[in-house]
Amino acid sequence: MSFVVTVYVPEAIVLASDSRQTLTLKGKVETVNSDFTYKTFLLPGQQVGVSTFGQAVLGGVSVQSQLERFAEELVEEEDDVEAVAHRLVSSLHDKHAEVDTGFYVAGYKREGRASVPHVYYCHVKKNVVQRRNVNPQTGDVTYGATWAGQVDVITRLLKAKQVVGPDGQLLEITGARINWHLMNVQDAIDFAIYAVRTTIDTMRFEARPKNVGGPIDVLLITPQGSRWIQRKELHGQPSLSPEIS
Repeated sequence: MSFVVTVYVPEAIVLASDSRQTLTLKGKVETVNSDFTYKTFLLPGQQVGVSTFGQAVLGGVSVQSQLERFAEELVEEEDDVEAVAHRLVSSLHDKHAEVDTGFYVAGYKREGRASVPHVYYCHVKKNVVQRRNVNPQTGDVTYGATWAGQVDVITRLLKAKQVVGPDGQLLEITGARINWHLMNVQDAIDFAIYAVRTTIDTMRFEARPKNVGGPIDVLLITPQGSRWIQRKELHGQPSLSPEIS
């Protein structure tokens, strides 16, 4: 399982993800396979970010391997974010139609003189590519956040809830509104980290499989370019003894 979140505000798009990969042994026991799994990726030539969730093995190799092959072999230099989203789902669905793997694909697309943000929800098995940051009635760009994977923790915190009142009636409790359209880039980064970290920390105390965890990777995309805010790096074994000079 995974937790990935995409935050889209007027000045930027932020993608964040955890790093834990779990396996179910003999259909019963879930175990942690790795806490160093990459789930958020950048296609630098297209300035497009991709986060993955769901089934982590496609055709006997990891989603990371599949995405690297896709970027090298199938993505064209002129592809924009919309083309990447459709090409990704089409290529994987043709070969692995039954895998329960999803993606968020995000970036900016030139429309006239404007750089317009595009955020797509993609799913291989469902063969779906849906734009998430647009009002379907008006076509206007919207701002907010979307998440996938182990979503129950953050959904409980931010969505309306019903409780039983003193007279047995159901009362709806709604949280205060988040003004996504006023959110700056730093706050978008902070929210993305908060969403992943809160999911990890809450699950730590709950009697349930710990299938979200590890370092948090954060990718920032703006009309001017993209960069990693934080990303785990390959490393060797730390020195166990002080250096002698």
